[in-house]
Amino acid sequence: MNTPICDFARRYAESGALRLHMPGHKGAALLGPEPYDLTEIDGADSLYEASGIIRESEENASALFGCTTLYSTEGSSLCIRAMLYLTVLYARQKGKRPLIAAGRNAHKAFVSAAALLDLDVTWLYPEEKESYLTCRPDAEKLDAFLAQAPEKPAAVYITSPDYLGNTADIQGLARVCHRHGVLLLVDNAHGAYLKFLPRSRHPMDLGADLCCDSAHKTLPVLTGGAYLHIASGLPELFLRQAKNALCLFGSTSPSYLILQSLDRANPYLAEGYRERLAAFTEETAALKDRLIGHGYTLIGDEPLKLTLAAKEYGYSGTALAALLREKNIVCEFADPDFLVLMLTTETGSEGLKQLEKALLSLPRRPALSERPPDFCRAARVMSIRKAILSLSEIVPAAESCGRVLAAANVGCPPAVPILVCGERISDAALRCFAYYGLTECSVVL
Repeated sequence: MNTPICDFARRYAESGALRLHMPGHKGAALLGPEPYDLTEIDGADSLYEASGIIRESEENASALFGCTTLYSTEGSSLCIRAMLYLTVLYARQKGKRPLIAAGRNAHKAFVSAAALLDLDVTWLYPEEKESYLTCRPDAEKLDAFLAQAPEKPAAVYITSPDYLGNTADIQGLARVCHRHGVLLLVDNAHGAYLKFLPRSRHPMDLGADLCCDSAHKTLPVLTGGAYLHIASGLPELFLRQAKNALCLFGSTSPSYLILQSLDRANPYLAEGYRERLAAFTEETAALKDRLIGHGYTLIGDEPLKLTLAAKEYGYSGTALAALLREKNIVCEFADPDFLVLMLTTETGSEGLKQLEKALLSLPRRPALSERPPDFCRAARVMSIRKAILSLSEIVPAAESCGRVLAAANVGCPPAVPILVCGERISDAALRCFAYYGLTECSVVL
């Protein structure tokens, strides 16, 4: 598989051309990659009007994923906004209101897009008392919800895998959505690699209509590299408007370093990656079994995410993260309950051995009994858009009870709001804020 973007950038870097165009560094290597850092000069193509090397590279990616695949240099956040914009156009084409039923653990990019597009959102809450990071809608219950809904949403939006490594029944959810004439949108930011497992678990192979992947999260791609996937068989509107949807929210100066990284990933994925991934997931599964045998409690079913329920081993997640940091191991995320470790084939066997040695060196302690406060269902006072566009002030979280949230209270990572803009802050919300260390709120004046 060829790499047209990389080839162009290399030839240009070697040409010795006098660069009387952006960027301002003119190819002088202050950090190192500057000679390959271009803009949309003649021959370099244009991301949102691709007809040359970028289009050729995206066609390579499409062949790998088995659907129309477009590039983003601004992560899955850009793709999420594009998916929702396309859904708005689709709803209006059908004479419907743009209503979305979304899993409550949606990323803050979904919330900001809902404000920008003035979407009405019906939240799907987890049935059990789970972390605010988890929401796995049940296909049977979704069927009942859609059957009873006074107004069917244009789309159902879910996050799978979630931040803790839980995956949803996408195949079952897709069947239900399509039976009701509803689109299924999947935030698969943490699961680009799922396509290349011995048996694909990628949402596009399980029935999703639109999906985003953060290539940079689980593939060897520079930060910001992502994919927007569009299923075949959708109305022509989706393909016709997809680039416009990305352009609407994206920078007019997309990073050519990130584009080259996405381009270079294509042959990486095409040439032996499946075999390497299969072998590494076996090693990872064996490591998980050994950790369980040693007394650790793991959650989630995503193959390359290792999530420890830390309190069962006698530590908080943040304490475990600090202990690993002392051993020069840096985790993805930690909170009072969980420690999240993200693995890829680039971790390698030696990385797994280093991690195992560190975890097994920690003595098991009596389990910690403190549990997180119950997740709260807050009352909506105004729309997400109205709240975000309202005048607001920052107040101490402890003094915010009864006020209306103006901006999502969220840490990044994981960028999943505990409370959503436009909802009234309750005592239950305050307990959640305190537990997760959120000390300030932006509230509507």
